[in-house]
Amino acid sequence: MSETTDGTNKVSAFPSKAFFVGMLTRDIELKDAILDLLDNCVDGILRTIKNTAAADREKPYEGYWAELVLDEDLFCIKDNCGGIPRKVAEDHAFRLGRPDLERDKDLPTVGMYGIGMKRAIFKMGRSCTVTTRHGDEAYKVTISPEWLEDDDDWELPLEMVSASGMENGTTIEIGMLHDHVKHAFSPTKSPFVDDFKFTVSAHYSYIIHKGFSISVKIGDEPQDIAPRSIGIQFTSPDKAPDNQRLAPFIYEGTHNGVDINLIVGLYRELPGDEEIESDLEGRSGSSDNAGWTIICNDRVVVYCDKTRLTGWGEAGVPKYHTQFISITGVVHFRSTDAAKLPVTTTKRGIDGNSDTYLAVKDIMREGLKHFTSYTYKWKSPSTEREEITNNAESVDIFQVSKLIPEGSWAEVKRQDYTGKKYVPKLPAPVTDNGMKQIRFSRPTRDIKLVSEHVLGDPDQPASEVGAKCFDNYLKKAKAKK
Repeated sequence: MSETTDGTNKVSAFPSKAFFVGMLTRDIELKDAILDLLDNCVDGILRTIKNTAAADREKPYEGYWAELVLDEDLFCIKDNCGGIPRKVAEDHAFRLGRPDLERDKDLPTVGMYGIGMKRAIFKMGRSCTVTTRHGDEAYKVTISPEWLEDDDDWELPLEMVSASGMENGTTIEIGMLHDHVKHAFSPTKSPFVDDFKFTVSAHYSYIIHKGFSISVKIGDEPQDIAPRSIGIQFTSPDKAPDNQRLAPFIYEGTHNGVDINLIVGLYRELPGDEEIESDLEGRSGSSDNAGWTIICNDRVVVYCDKTRLTGWGEAGVPKYHTQFISITGVVHFRSTDAAKLPVTTTKRGIDGNSDTYLAVKDIMREGLKHFTSYTYKWKSPSTEREEITNNAESVDIFQVSKLIPEGSWAEVKRQDYTGKKYVPKLPAPVTDNGMKQIRFSRPTRDIKLVSEHVLGDPDQPASEVGAKCFDNYLKKAKAKK
């Protein structure tokens, strides 16, 4: 306690670094903390290409890269994405929270609070050096264990270094890694590394498609991350008549200053009996691309979701199951004001209570119903169904809108959003072939026993076992007539 010149007593209200570090890192996963650093790379590119012709290119991130090293003793991320201006570093880049929330308000970033880099550093270790070049200046900032333990020292040392041989970019090296991070970065002790590479491939697929290069080094060999791509089934007018063509449901519009692009359709053929049987028996099917993927300003924040979060199992939409394995959808939200995006503070989730998201979720459910209804109509395999699939081709989901004739769009005008949508006229079965499916589940051991009895092989597909049993009893029933 101290006393002022007027005799007023004061108590210390300085914050505790341990408190800040604990609160910042408590509710974020390690991989999400690292993805924050990749987000910063992309934000650096956006600042670099702002007001240039590169910003309007089909691949605005081309030529920019980030390299990550995951080692049990050191984490490093290096990029050529523009660097941190010295003035920015001195004023707020290293502060625990952004004092000016208006910064970057005219750029399509996802960062709002200025905590991503610091949170990632504290999540991983107790020692860090940030070296950066921007323009003609280069410098490094060091965070030491002693600084972290000193609640009276809130300034970090900035040391100018030679810019010779350095690209405009930043290198962050984090040492004195926490034990759980060391364990995660060990390729022989933890599945984290493979899971992380898959996450980068999925969550940065759109950015990589637009030119950004990401590599992850484990041991001696760096590995370039390939994007996960999604194609959507589309039938050209010259391949089939209108009533036999496949196309996605599309919406393009605006809500509260946020541009929205929504596409949902089929990315593969409808499932056969064996896939559905596998699901009934508890064996997972191949549904990697099924469900909804949500993108905010080029960053994937939700990947292939199949829950109520994206409209499954509510408001007339059935719950997801293997029958809908062929349905995929993407929603892309864009805004130069990150605060308007329906994204959580971790930037890896959707704010389900956002007015913008709730408005768009109505359209997501509309599109889902369109294709769940289609799968019901074509539940039974047939040559007609196969022909429809064979006539379609896989088109990049982000390019398919260009194939829709201008006169085929319908105007959408509501109080909460405006835009246009394309609702495809999907094929319906032309004839009733008098066929119905019989579907039920039985214990696997019993199916094997019956399979060996009627087919002489315990490992025949369950559908073949059922068909043979039915045919045998059908033959007996006909003989009695």
